[in-house]
Amino acid sequence: MTHDVLLAGAGLANGLIALALRAARPDLRVLLLDRAAGPSDGHTWSCHDPDLSPEWLARLKPLRRANWPDQEVRFPRHARRLVTGYGSLDGAALADAVVRSGATIRWNSDIATLDAQGATLSCGTRIDAGAVIDGRGAQPSRHLTVGFQKFVGVEIETDRPHGVPRPMIMDATVTQQDGYRFIYLLPFSPTRILIEDTRYSDGGDLDDDALAAASHDYARQQGWTGVEVRRERGILPIALAHDAAGFWENHATGPVPVGLRAGFFHPVTGYSLPYAAQVADVVAGLPGPLTTDALRAAIRDFAIARARRDRFLRLLNRMLFRGCAPDRRYTLLQRFYRMPQGLIERFYAGRLTVADQLRIVTGKPPIPLGTAIRCLPERPLLKENA
Repeated sequence: MTHDVLLAGAGLANGLIALALRAARPDLRVLLLDRAAGPSDGHTWSCHDPDLSPEWLARLKPLRRANWPDQEVRFPRHARRLVTGYGSLDGAALADAVVRSGATIRWNSDIATLDAQGATLSCGTRIDAGAVIDGRGAQPSRHLTVGFQKFVGVEIETDRPHGVPRPMIMDATVTQQDGYRFIYLLPFSPTRILIEDTRYSDGGDLDDDALAAASHDYARQQGWTGVEVRRERGILPIALAHDAAGFWENHATGPVPVGLRAGFFHPVTGYSLPYAAQVADVVAGLPGPLTTDALRAAIRDFAIARARRDRFLRLLNRMLFRGCAPDRRYTLLQRFYRMPQGLIERFYAGRLTVADQLRIVTGKPPIPLGTAIRCLPERPLLKENA
């Protein structure tokens, strides 16, 4: 069995690559392999509208489960509504779009070995391809030092309208626990809402039952009663230091990593959809026959350039995780959300200007100056991984 492009994993990163490839080159035979029985309902990929190019926003907006024209945040000493569009995409809609594009998804396909020429399934079937991409999720890397964004969300059908008109990106008025804690709300309908207890923590352990109970407690405090219909959970990396060149030296052969596996996520927020769209554009924009080596060179160049642009964002993370007491981390975000809306949009999109960066770190220091200076270099953190 031979295909032009083989994508290991049928999640977000590979799903967007498949969509972009089939749109740009509908003659390509694109195959996605995933060990799951079908698309998961345990993922909600969200982002702000300005995070995406106009082309990707137009492509994904009809697929989203919900689109909102605005959003809000809430802190002990500051609350704000932002008139920035926001939307959420789920696994079922993405998988359906991939199949309708003409790509093939093979579920229940457990990969025993994956190499630059194809995959061998655990059943013994061999599938060859001209180009092979690995998007099977995050793996620890000595080239990436991280904190953790941990969450458990419960989606409930309320007995009566919950009254939440727009996403609550952060409600940090809750008791601070295990680092920076906030509640994230997505109102999918007048009686359907996702309540997600989120922690920016030093450790990657996740007590699912405790965070789910905390989400239900928040619902009761708001007077919402109803039935839980869905649950999602995650442990996302928050980048403190990143050696992209070293990472790609270690991946000079074999399949080409993408998605969280390659460190493609917003360093501060953990949002991966905008970065996945950018990588998909790189893949779809390659001329001529697609080969694993050609993809590797293009994605490596993108990754190194992207990591260079994200250096300031990783500095902000070091200030948050290494320069601020865990129960005071919310004060940095509270201060940040007083900034102009355009700056906040550019922050989420990973397009901060030099003037934006100066505005974020000047004025009343969010942490003591001496502590901030110690956070500047990221190389010592990389040595911790060695």
